[in-house]
Amino acid sequence: MAEPLKNQFGAEIPRTLARMISQVSPAFEQEAFINEALDGYEALDLMQRGKKIAHALRCCLPDSYPEAVEILLRSLGPKLEDTQGQGMTPFLYLPYVCYVAEYGLEHFEVSMTAQYELTQRFTAEFSIRPFLERHKVATLARLKEWTNDPSPHVRRLVSEGTRPRLPWAPRLREFQKDPRPVLELLELLKDDADLYVRRSVANNLNDIGKDHPDLLFEIARQWLKEATDERRWLVSHALRSAVKRAETGALEVMGFGEE
Repeated sequence: MAEPLKNQFGAEIPRTLARMISQVSPAFEQEAFINEALDGYEALDLMQRGKKIAHALRCCLPDSYPEAVEILLRSLGPKLEDTQGQGMTPFLYLPYVCYVAEYGLEHFEVSMTAQYELTQRFTAEFSIRPFLERHKVATLARLKEWTNDPSPHVRRLVSEGTRPRLPWAPRLREFQKDPRPVLELLELLKDDADLYVRRSVANNLNDIGKDHPDLLFEIARQWLKEATDERRWLVSHALRSAVKRAETGALEVMGFGEE
């Protein structure tokens, strides 16, 4: 039986964060933060632990959200070099993205800057979602800009953060009903140079297909026209759930049953 992920996010996490933050902000009260974070910690699952630490950060950082975020950003380590094989190490920053999601909605620009930095060290796919709901137009516009960012981690955030059915996150109900704003972003990323990003695009399409199968099949047919091998793989991966369900449209797109 696999070990619960929360066991890899134990009491050492708030202690590590306390050291990191105190190095850039000597006034940070480490013991108060650790005590607050670990109160009831053992009973919580992984995401709840991230939120619990974020609450402790709120209690111990400056009341001013911009000042608090400035401290958190100064405490960050180096950006991720690779796009795979990181394991649980980047989860150290889960409380930071929880902090942005919970307390940053009234500070759009500061929060966008924070998420831009955090997604290059962990992922901001969880924290970007409340901004898509509260500041839909502005957030979609920023994500469109990020489709051309040099960092594959930032480009992946565009597709992963807009997934209507992202695992471990609340669904984006509005995009489940009308995925067209998401599809406009995916169109810009379908031929991304990095498989890391293209896989995320495929997963997003797979999500969309669970609510709008006919739209998924239409997009798949369009994208297969004069497609590269990389794009054909993306389409196949996007159709995988529909193929498993033996949906006629998916089977036709993939060429099953043809003479």
